[in-house]
Amino acid sequence: MKKLSLAFCCCFVSFLSFGQTSKNTLAVIPEPVKTVIKPGQFILPKYVTIQAPLTKDVVLVTEYLKRKLTGAAGAMVTLKANSAAPAAIKLLLNKKADTVLGKEGYHLWVGAKGVVISANEPAGLFYGVQTLIQLLPKEIESAEVQHVKWVAPCVDIIDYPRFGWRGLMLDVSRHFFTKQEVKQYIDQMVRYKFNLLHMHLTDDEGWRIEIKSLPRLTTVGAYNVKKVGEFGNFSAPTPDEPRTYGGFYTQEDIKELVQYGKDRFLNIMPEVDVPGHSLAAVVSYPELSCTAGADKYQVRSGEHMMDFGSGGIKALVDNTLNPASEKTYEFLDKVMSEISQLFPFGYIHLGGDECAKNFWEQSADVKALMAKENLKNMEEVQSYFEKRLESIVESKGKKFMGWDEIIEGGLGPKAAVMSWRGIQGGITASKLGHEVVMSPTTFAYLDYMQSDRVMEPHVYASLRLNKSYEFEPVPDSADAKLILGGQANLWTEQVFNFRQVEYMTWPRGFAISESVWSPKAKKNWNNFYPRVEKHFARFNEAEIKYAPSVYDPDFKPQMNTDNKLTVEMTTEIPGLDIYYSFDNSYPDRFYPKYTGAVEVPKDASQLKVITYRGKEPIGRMISMPVAELKRRVGQKGQ
Repeated sequence: MKKLSLAFCCCFVSFLSFGQTSKNTLAVIPEPVKTVIKPGQFILPKYVTIQAPLTKDVVLVTEYLKRKLTGAAGAMVTLKANSAAPAAIKLLLNKKADTVLGKEGYHLWVGAKGVVISANEPAGLFYGVQTLIQLLPKEIESAEVQHVKWVAPCVDIIDYPRFGWRGLMLDVSRHFFTKQEVKQYIDQMVRYKFNLLHMHLTDDEGWRIEIKSLPRLTTVGAYNVKKVGEFGNFSAPTPDEPRTYGGFYTQEDIKELVQYGKDRFLNIMPEVDVPGHSLAAVVSYPELSCTAGADKYQVRSGEHMMDFGSGGIKALVDNTLNPASEKTYEFLDKVMSEISQLFPFGYIHLGGDECAKNFWEQSADVKALMAKENLKNMEEVQSYFEKRLESIVESKGKKFMGWDEIIEGGLGPKAAVMSWRGIQGGITASKLGHEVVMSPTTFAYLDYMQSDRVMEPHVYASLRLNKSYEFEPVPDSADAKLILGGQANLWTEQVFNFRQVEYMTWPRGFAISESVWSPKAKKNWNNFYPRVEKHFARFNEAEIKYAPSVYDPDFKPQMNTDNKLTVEMTTEIPGLDIYYSFDNSYPDRFYPKYTGAVEVPKDASQLKVITYRGKEPIGRMISMPVAELKRRVGQKGQ
């Protein structure tokens, strides 16, 4: 590449700190395909010229970069289209497509005299800009002008994504998040090269999207009683408690969000979860139910409603749509007509998960349908429903996608599958010739506890950062050609506010981004976690919340040969020291240091633990009840 001839102003921002702590390592997430670190640094001048073609989509990229540089860096930025003009930063669209880069790849060259980002498409330039921003000091993420020396290491990076589908799912039904909060989430996602936001818009707790032909979905179905505590165990609402908690997105809101994502090269996929998880719809239009008395139902506020036992899922109230009624399909046709016009993305997700069929089993309508259509069991009844719904979706020019339960009674001809109950559903669907997105609970469920359960809102499973990092979207036995990519899912039953959304997403979202962008061969935990720590510092500047759970130890209690309780403690990150106490005081580094399994004193009631790196505390203070350790003896997991 030609060296840039640049005229720089001698006025630079004063020096305080640098962006990368080691000249031999970069803290870029997700890890690029190929990186060559060269001697020297690029120093951003006070007056910056960005040269780029002024086409509509490229202007989106230049304006994004301009906002970053004029914010914390306080730079004076000028945009120019003239390729002959000297420029500190050049964005170039390749005249001849580079087949290696594809639609989203980029080539980033940082030299002592300037920066060049080239790509086949504007999306590639955008992702190149994200990497460039990560090369600058962490203070670039601040909302206020920071007086640091704005330097980036000289590098030559060639980068492109492994998968075209790189997503996060945000459940806005269990708890409603505002339009502005969704925009914040999009902004955080695109930093790490995610390109799809999957919005879970409907469930038992609220219908969150305006359907003009069915107004009661939002006037009635979007609100419940506000409860605080542990979702699923709330007391049943009383008649005098106001049903004012919730909200919905107007169609204008949706258009605005879709455009906001598009301006950042991100698509939004809507999900309408049917035929189960549909209580908000049934409350709004009781004729959609096959159960008498549905007109007395109310939108769920988090009270106990579902039993997930070994005998299958049972609902205490009928939260399903009637698969035997033409009214159901007329309703869905109206919903799909309006949704398909609002979301340009080619897929609509229609749920299909956790459909409790105990009320269907009692329904005369459903029994008549089974006889008429020669359906042998309830899985085939659901399959009948899904295939009819698939036809409706396809009639609107969209592709049908559902959770992996839709496989059980037989897939529709073109249905795409999102595999969540592990990876087997995705393997099966791909072998049957269906498109698959991998989002298994094993690695990608962001609602799971990410530290010890004494530190987290209680959910039925745990998912540590190092386990998320093991996510591999293409199992050996799957048809790799049909794996579109992967995503992580954040269900929000126990997530009551947007700060907790951030806490649950990051840093596990970093792990998922690297799993769906970076080459499989480049993934390395010992290389990854130091980069994560550098991004913690960037999030501190941006005032984005994240979970420091990676510093919290795991506890493994057991009874020794003398029938005394002992506990082993391990850390995800190597090189941390664990200090502990049993005397109810708060330990620091002058307390006993953990070196091996510790015997719990007979009368102790609390084990308090903190992790250090050298002389500095790095983990949170954890208070572990001895009674909890005793409860776990012999149990698997937490």
